[in-house]
Amino acid sequence: MNENSAAERSWRNQIVRFGLVDAGALYAYLRLEPGHFYSGRAVSYVAAASVNWLLNANFTFGRVGGFGQWGRFLLFNLGGGAVNYGLYAALIATVPLAAQRPVLAVAAGAIAGFGVNFLVSRKFVFAGA
Repeated sequence: MNENSAAERSWRNQIVRFGLVDAGALYAYLRLEPGHFYSGRAVSYVAAASVNWLLNANFTFGRVGGFGQWGRFLLFNLGGGAVNYGLYAALIATVPLAAQRPVLAVAAGAIAGFGVNFLVSRKFVFAGA
């Protein structure tokens, strides 16, 4: 197996793990706080991002760096968090099915913010993983 294939497989595996961690944390929060569509989602950012940092540091990238790394993770993931929350809030406000089944809005928001969060995490938070 050549070096590029191993690197490409590692990259794909990291993307899949990153997505699983993000979606799982967001879904778990909504299950605990049904009906708190806006304030609950805003409050969940720090909790979800903290869980994401811990799981991604250990499970996805294998690089735990302590409080400073956690802070960088929160800071650098604000862009993806804004995209995520913006789409979530827009769907809850305008699509009745999203308000009835908020997990759909959470999934759409997570997918929208996913790319931003993965790329900045890989480059700036877990560099070298």
